[in-house]
Amino acid sequence: MHDPILTAYGEEQCHTLARHFPHHNNVELLVASPLRRTIYTTLLGFEPQIKKGLMIIALPELQEVSDYRSDTGSDVEVLQKEMQGKPVDLSLVPEGWNSKKGKWSPDSEAVEKRAKEARQWLKARPEREIVVTSHGGFLHFFTEDWSDDPARTQGTGWENTEFRSYRFSEESGDSVSIVETTESRERRRGTEKPLTETEQNQLKETTHKSWENSGHQIQAKV
Repeated sequence: MHDPILTAYGEEQCHTLARHFPHHNNVELLVASPLRRTIYTTLLGFEPQIKKGLMIIALPELQEVSDYRSDTGSDVEVLQKEMQGKPVDLSLVPEGWNSKKGKWSPDSEAVEKRAKEARQWLKARPEREIVVTSHGGFLHFFTEDWSDDPARTQGTGWENTEFRSYRFSEESGDSVSIVETTESRERRRGTEKPLTETEQNQLKETTHKSWENSGHQIQAKV
């Protein structure tokens, strides 16, 4: 199904998120992938912020990795019509964002580049407490964290409506890496020691090969 909306169960999960998310009072900005399911996840899961007047900024760099129909977004004019009257800002979504070609390709090199661009965009924002709603596959590229071994799960180590907290690393240069906060990691992994960079790269390579073999991603470059 092309760019599906949330199921009834998915909506229920979003309402649960809205009730139990512990940081509603701190959120300054809402950003989401322009796929319909992530927009609606943000509308429902962060309703307290919506009621306070926050808009959702749709950022196309956050779209899912694969070119499956379910991971391919709708044309801009379709989204504009559907989101009319809703607090969703689509001004950053260009024509062709859903082409899955060039910058938007499922090629791992292209995905890594737009993940970096998304981090750079977020770091340049004046807000400090930002909610980002994206997709399980892409979030491994965005966070540069492969420790959940997505190749052994359903393509991602992220659960639906799962939330984690990150901060920008203090390293210099333009790499703009993010690091999971201690509170967030211990909440889901206990005191388990984080993987080394070498171990992360090994898992990344394994996952890329698995995705390439399954058709989830093309021309893996690691």
